[in-house]
Amino acid sequence: MSLNKKLIDVATLGSLCVDIVLKVPELPQSSPQQRKAFLHQFSNTPPPKQYWEAGGISNTAIAAARLGLDCIAIGQVGDEIYGNFLLDVLHDEGIEMVGMVEHDGVIGSSSTSCETHICYVLVNPLQEHAFCSPSDFVNKPALSWMTSLSTKVKMAIKQSKILFCDGFAFFVLQPDLIISALEYATEVGRSIFFDPGPRGKYLANGTPAEQKALDKLLTMSNVLILTSDEAEALTSIRDPILAGMELLRKGICTEWIIVKMGSKGSILITESSVSFAPAFKVDVIDTVGCGDSFGAAIAFGYIHSLPLLHTLTLANAVGGATAMSSGAGRAVATLEKVIEIMTRSQINEDDFIHELLNKDLNVQEITVISNMTNNGNSNKPKHVPLQKVTSELLLKFDPDRIKYSGTIG
Repeated sequence: MSLNKKLIDVATLGSLCVDIVLKVPELPQSSPQQRKAFLHQFSNTPPPKQYWEAGGISNTAIAAARLGLDCIAIGQVGDEIYGNFLLDVLHDEGIEMVGMVEHDGVIGSSSTSCETHICYVLVNPLQEHAFCSPSDFVNKPALSWMTSLSTKVKMAIKQSKILFCDGFAFFVLQPDLIISALEYATEVGRSIFFDPGPRGKYLANGTPAEQKALDKLLTMSNVLILTSDEAEALTSIRDPILAGMELLRKGICTEWIIVKMGSKGSILITESSVSFAPAFKVDVIDTVGCGDSFGAAIAFGYIHSLPLLHTLTLANAVGGATAMSSGAGRAVATLEKVIEIMTRSQINEDDFIHELLNKDLNVQEITVISNMTNNGNSNKPKHVPLQKVTSELLLKFDPDRIKYSGTIG
């Protein structure tokens, strides 16, 4: 894949990191002293490579590539064992990396600004997780000295249909540089996706520069993807639909608000509609990376102009397929597994969505994926059969090449 040959589908901008997944008898306490003590245990000798995995926004890029999208990852890794590992993984997935640093001699530097970001993913016997990273104890981004986007990074943004950014980008880049990336993407007519993740609520109460950059991301992005908890943290509204509507109201470029609700499903909100798709029934092993891979499928639906319910259904299937494996990175959803889930077409239907929709939402259309059907009206949701949506999606994938082919609608 070459930036000089064709338009890329998705360029990710965030923290390219290596997850080290370790099983522990109990999770460390949240106190900084105990977490520092844990990190000190592994500071001298890296854990065996069998515990390493691609992490951070790499999960989104890998999931998108497995859906057939052409992806590049904008970021920085060090010239050391972790960085080389991550580059190899991205290469094997067909993902090109575009480095933030352009001048020579920096990659091999011993400076911490050029070391690969490491995150320890700790898993106890109950499959509960805790995350611990050296970045947690650093008060400035890894590339804090960088003040402008390189020509190569600008070219990567310009030649991509979507710039996909997450909240962990603040671990790497100064807020002003993130704003520069947003403004350049807007200038050259590219769509912006933003998933604040768990960093969102911290950024909302962060430095003035962080708050300014977060506000830009929330208002200038075409698509916002966030959990119901994150939506509440950013709006102080508990109802996920009303919280999404508030984010849409404040947006300048905002087209879609997607609220993820785990095993309950997901909601997509536009100015004129509310769409809901229940989650698929799957045997959950590990939820790490589910939200990242979900976002990749939303990008897929956006690029291919899929109907809203089809986009949500595909995203739920991709998130569910990721949950069926342990860890993220190379364990995120494969298209074969996604097709298997959609073919089985078993969903978690719950009455809670009817409670959420039982109010005057002042939109033209409310649609819900269901095992039943009706035409709906201005006050009641239109129920669309799951089988209809999944069958239309499945027809668009070539079962021999496992490749997307065509449009729906």
